[in-house]
Amino acid sequence: MDKNATYQLLVKQVESLIEGENNTVGQLANAAAIIHETLGCWWTGFYLVNGDTLQLGPFQGPVACYTIKRGRGVCGTAWDQNRTLVVPDVEQFPGHIACSSLSRSEIVVPLHDDRQDVAGVLDIDSKQLAAFDDVDAHWLEQIARVISRHAFSVR
Repeated sequence: MDKNATYQLLVKQVESLIEGENNTVGQLANAAAIIHETLGCWWTGFYLVNGDTLQLGPFQGPVACYTIKRGRGVCGTAWDQNRTLVVPDVEQFPGHIACSSLSRSEIVVPLHDDRQDVAGVLDIDSKQLAAFDDVDAHWLEQIARVISRHAFSVR
């Protein structure tokens, strides 16, 4: 299956997994699991906004940093700038936070609440350099919209 077809199916799978559920932690846990399994990445998970920090949420992969300050590292920068960041080589990213020395590239996509404020980020790391591109960004932004609509909307 080509990359676009894989992502088209993944968007539908994420939606069906979390639609109608009210357990945000469960929604994020299952979303992380299916994204991680489908894409075969090193680390897949969520950091959630709590005051002036991102706090570790559900994830798949090795242990991770507990908190990240706004504007720090790839996750904190994506939150601060409210935009997707594709980082081909994390060692070239100013202020990169190395939760694992095996992580070589990263993509971070903001998640939004009903007011369009950043509620968290989807963070995916790879052990390969330049593992992510504009195709990944496009589809992961679609997935982030699905997750945001179901997990961060006022109920």
